[in-house]
Amino acid sequence: MKLRTMAAALAGAVALPGFCFAATPPVADQDLAHDMLSELISINTVHEQGTLLAAQALKARFLAAGLADSDLTLVAIPGHPNQAQLVVRLRAKSAKARPVLWVGHLDVVEARPEDWTVPPFKLTERDGWWYGRGVQDMKGDDVAVATALIRLKREGFVPSRDLIAAFTSDEEASEGSGVEWLVKNRRDLVDAAFVINPDAGGGAFKNGVRQAYGVQTSEKVYVTFQAEVTNRGGHSSIPEPENAIYRLAEGLGRLARYHFPVVTTPTTRGMFEVNATQETGQTAADMLAVAKVPVDLEAAERLSQTPRLASRLRTTCVATQISGGHAENALPQRARASIQCRMIPLDTEAQTKARLQEVLADPDIKLTVISPAAPAPDSAPDPALFKLFARVVSDSWPGVRIMPHMDLGASDSIFTRAAGIPSYGLSSTWIDAEDNRAHGRDERIRADRFYEGVEFSYRLMKALGQTSR
Repeated sequence: MKLRTMAAALAGAVALPGFCFAATPPVADQDLAHDMLSELISINTVHEQGTLLAAQALKARFLAAGLADSDLTLVAIPGHPNQAQLVVRLRAKSAKARPVLWVGHLDVVEARPEDWTVPPFKLTERDGWWYGRGVQDMKGDDVAVATALIRLKREGFVPSRDLIAAFTSDEEASEGSGVEWLVKNRRDLVDAAFVINPDAGGGAFKNGVRQAYGVQTSEKVYVTFQAEVTNRGGHSSIPEPENAIYRLAEGLGRLARYHFPVVTTPTTRGMFEVNATQETGQTAADMLAVAKVPVDLEAAERLSQTPRLASRLRTTCVATQISGGHAENALPQRARASIQCRMIPLDTEAQTKARLQEVLADPDIKLTVISPAAPAPDSAPDPALFKLFARVVSDSWPGVRIMPHMDLGASDSIFTRAAGIPSYGLSSTWIDAEDNRAHGRDERIRADRFYEGVEFSYRLMKALGQTSR
């Protein structure tokens, strides 16, 4: 995932008093999961290296576990031979419903050894923590899904519907996205009633206390614009009234002071409603007020004083890069800035561009699209599915409640949702709200939480494999 946001989202979510006795898998499955994770971490799957070796390693594991070669499809994206996808299918004897698809990317972001205190591409165990690039994002979740499939196969479980898992490439780089390619070019391999994406949603600890579990039903859609001012420039010894850098800076200043209109969705209203139950005073009242229609705008503005809450109440646009000028002794002929917007799913690229142009309020600031939006609709919180999710979460972590959740970052669910497949984010890995290291130095997960996630993935997969709707 480009940016895991559960830690920020759940930092103000429901705290659960008392100790939570979480379930863990049998020792043999713990050993298998540990060995698979160690193997995958040792395979460098940054974009330049590709995911082929990791996909081949997983295929070997599935073959050794007794899955038929005909149920294991290894494909590479044309023109990207090292960007491999492994699609695994646990078949129903007589399918009573359309399949369920799990998606999980095998690629990771770069990790420079000189920046880390441990080798990034080796699973290092220290004081109950496991370190390595991808343990959190998201090879730990990949292993949990793979272990569940192997365990179900070993137990002789025959699902009522096909269970499919696609281990894919380039979610982080977006240049050879496996999920996007599969849904567009090999829909036959991955067509499903709905998707489970462990790279989204999930739970977090805050001050050592487990928070509510978010089921991701939507995510903000990103679009990046370039704002540019040009003029004839000149010699720095004779400053002109018109300066491209000043002109652009004035427009960006207006953007910095602007707040997009408040917009809520069924997902964000449900999230605020659950969060309000553990807040007190004005904050609790304000959360309940924005969980209703129409939204109380005064309550929304009070909540917006906290950036993580403001980002869930509106589209945001922020300057992220800036450049200008061509020599230290010359007036700038050109100044540019990148502006990235994270749109509430109800907003559109055209609406956002028009609003930005109004805010910049300068016809000499030219606005163009650098990275276009990939619109993806919300996945409605299906009552029957959410009841099943709630049961599995509660069975795995007694006392934990679930809530719908909108991610601020992007995941591969944008491609499955755009293809018309409802998609739900349910990560197996609990993270720390105060110390989220995905994409960062010394990425890590707790060993006990990893094993809890392995058991959760198994229980979720088995429960969905027994449904017929």
